[in-house]
Amino acid sequence: MDSENLVRKLGIKHIGIIMDGNGRWAKKRLLPRMAGHSQGAKAFKNCLNSCVKSGVPCVTFYAFSTENWSRPEEEVNSLMKLFCSFMDEMMKQDDQNIRLRFLGNRSRLSDEVRDKMTEAEKMSEKNTGMWCCIAFNYGGREEIINAVKTTALMYKSGKLDIDDLNEDNFSDFLYTSGLPDVDLIIRPSGEKRLSNFLIWQSSYAEFVFMDVLWPDFSEKDLIDALIEYGKRNRRFGGV
Repeated sequence: MDSENLVRKLGIKHIGIIMDGNGRWAKKRLLPRMAGHSQGAKAFKNCLNSCVKSGVPCVTFYAFSTENWSRPEEEVNSLMKLFCSFMDEMMKQDDQNIRLRFLGNRSRLSDEVRDKMTEAEKMSEKNTGMWCCIAFNYGGREEIINAVKTTALMYKSGKLDIDDLNEDNFSDFLYTSGLPDVDLIIRPSGEKRLSNFLIWQSSYAEFVFMDVLWPDFSEKDLIDALIEYGKRNRRFGGV
């Protein structure tokens, strides 16, 4: 079965991908860490193309977490430059009908990075194809806290009746408002944790952990993850 039919058969609406292992990939090859990040950017593009080919309705890539600011300043600055140059390349190749969306807190980012995000989102806002979400300066706990603050302010101003608050409308205050919850989270690199990624949205997600480092992640790895997902019995608390 080809990947498009597989996605359709499995009913997958949203995949989350934790792009992990760039540094270890570089270290294994005695290269600087940024070489791993550059190769990881290529893997991102290849994986995005595979998701388009497979007919995935929505995919969210974990690119930069709120905890990543603790890395050396030189590495963080280089990552920001890599992001900007990569977004320039993405916007020159807007031929796949992809809708771009960035998840995370933009307040700490530079004007240049914020401008690239705004430009990319605006450029693709009329597209009708799959959603490509990039979690950048993203933290799941921070996302929930921000949503709680928003609902509290709305309640205080009389715009929200506390008895009307439920899981569905609370989701409207998250970065992923309007998007389906995550069905599958893929984490390469051999690590087996969520790392503060889409905590609310992944409450019933299936997790597939893979030993391949992110820069080596291929279309075959994506298909293998989909096949593994297809073996799971998703009962959502039922029998």
